[in-house]
Amino acid sequence: MNYYAEHAQQLKQDLSREIPTDELRVLHQKRPLLHAMVALGNLAALVISAVAIVMLQSWYLWLPFAFVAGFAIFNCTVLLHEVVHRAVLAKSDDATYRFLGLLYAIPSGISASQFTRWHLDHHASLGSDDEDPKRHYLSPKRNVRWLKALYFTPALFPIYFRAAAKETASYEPELRRRIAIERLITIAFQLGVLFAIALIGSWAIAWKLYIVPIFFVFPIAFALNRLGQHYDIDPADPAKWSTLMKGSWFWDRAYLYSNYHLEHHYFPGVPFYSLPRLQKLLMPFYEKRGMTMHSYGGLVWNYLVLNRKPHTKWDEVPGATTVATEA
Repeated sequence: MNYYAEHAQQLKQDLSREIPTDELRVLHQKRPLLHAMVALGNLAALVISAVAIVMLQSWYLWLPFAFVAGFAIFNCTVLLHEVVHRAVLAKSDDATYRFLGLLYAIPSGISASQFTRWHLDHHASLGSDDEDPKRHYLSPKRNVRWLKALYFTPALFPIYFRAAAKETASYEPELRRRIAIERLITIAFQLGVLFAIALIGSWAIAWKLYIVPIFFVFPIAFALNRLGQHYDIDPADPAKWSTLMKGSWFWDRAYLYSNYHLEHHYFPGVPFYSLPRLQKLLMPFYEKRGMTMHSYGGLVWNYLVLNRKPHTKWDEVPGATTVATEA
C-alpha cells in the first residue's frame, strides 16, 4: 500500500458518503470533444498572443500578451496532466494517450515519460517528506525569501531539471533512456523554434515572442500554481494535505481548472472541466471540517512576505475565509 492510501483510508470513506454514487459517476465521465475544445482554446490564446506580440511595438502593449502566451505554454503541462490520469478519452487507447502526452510535453521542453512517473509517484506518496518526489526534490529546502522567490524567475529551469535528474536516477534503465530521448527531442524543438523566430524575424522579436513568455512568464505561472497545491496544509489531517483554493472565473480559465488541486487529489480520475462542480458538491464537507478557502494573493503574501514554510499549516491567512462563514 502506498503512503497516501495508507493514511487516507478514513478520508476516502468520509468522501464516499458526501457525494452520491450516480453524481460521482457523472463527474468521472470523459468528454473528448470538450477536452479538445479546451486544448484548442489554449492554442488559440497562444497564437493570437503571438500575433499581437509581433505586431505591437510598445512594451506596455505587447507585455500583457506575453503573459497570456506564457500561461498558455504552462497550460500545456495541465493538458499533459489530464493525459497522465487518462482523463481525456471515453474509451482508453494507449497509442492515442502516448501521442497526446508527447504533443503536450513539447511546448514546455519536458519529457512526457518523466512527468508521468514523477506525477504518479507524487500522488502515491502525498504527505511524505521523503517519498513524494515533488516535495523531496523540488520544494525549497531553506525557508528564506530569496530562495523561494527564485522559483518565480528563470532560475526555475535549473532548479526543476536538477530535481528531475535526481529523481530520474532511481528509475529503471529502460525508462531513463526513454526520458533522455524525449528530453533531447523537446529541447531540440525549443531551440529550433527560437532560432527560426530569430532568422525569420529578428532577435528583438525572439526576445519578446519567445524568451519573455517562456523564461520569465512561465516560471511565474508554474510557481504560483504550485503555491496553491500543497504549501499551506495541515500535516496532521490527510484531508488537508492539499490547499483548498477558492473557485474563480478568472483562475479557472487562466489555469484550465488546475487550481482545484485539492479536489483533484480526492478524485484523480475526474476530468479538469468537472472539478468546479466537484468543489460545489464538497462544500458541506469542507464546512464540517472547518477548512479554509484560499486566494493566490493571500498565499503569496504568506509565502514571500510573511515567509511561511512550505508544507506546513499557515494560520490566519490574509484574504482567506472558512467555508463555514461563507455558507
